[in-house]
Amino acid sequence: MLEITLQRPQTSSAANAPPHFSNLVVPIRSLGENHRERIRAHLKALDASDRYYRFGFNASDDQIDRYVAGLDFDRDEIFGIYNRHLTLIAVAHLAFSIDMQVSPSSEFGVSVLPRARGRGYGARLFDRAVMHARNQGVRTMFVHALSENTAMLKIARNAGAHIERDGAEAEAHLSLEPATLNTQWAEIVEEHMAQSNYQFKVHARQLQDTFSRLQAIWLPHRHTDVLGTKPR
Repeated sequence: MLEITLQRPQTSSAANAPPHFSNLVVPIRSLGENHRERIRAHLKALDASDRYYRFGFNASDDQIDRYVAGLDFDRDEIFGIYNRHLTLIAVAHLAFSIDMQVSPSSEFGVSVLPRARGRGYGARLFDRAVMHARNQGVRTMFVHALSENTAMLKIARNAGAHIERDGAEAEAHLSLEPATLNTQWAEIVEEHMAQSNYQFKVHARQLQDTFSRLQAIWLPHRHTDVLGTKPR
């Protein structure tokens, strides 16, 4: 078993320090029931290799359908990054333990479409999940990954991971500090900004679609007028 132990640096002012974020600024929003089909489309857009890294096995379309159908948006938290075309290019699943009173823990999984990689989205989603987990009272956050999943291991390593290799699997466990006013306020602000950004993209897409429809109607008439062949 490949075991990764993540430990955030401890300082005397840790309780009052702001949450750790990557330098990348990108709107990350919480996803709900109405995003289920887009999550399904995102996962099915992954090729066989990417599905293997995300799920630990070569997930078929049917298995992805069952996974998406079983997502519990009331208990767990799903985060997503949309591009300007309203395509989910990155999705993270933060699954909480069934009984948080007995075991206040969560598990993190992430996938990023090939064309959106190399931009730090996975690390950014990881930071977002850590902040939310802290605010929900999670004390231990787990990451299960294959040893071959270098992208996920790099995120863990950059977080200060100690890595021991033994076999084909990896397990990371991160001890989280209690929530602070800073983490709670930061999450509210970040979610609000992400929601606003999403609505802006929706309106921009609607305007673009409307313009395209008007253009499709206007151009043929314009063309016939120029040629002088428009029926009288």
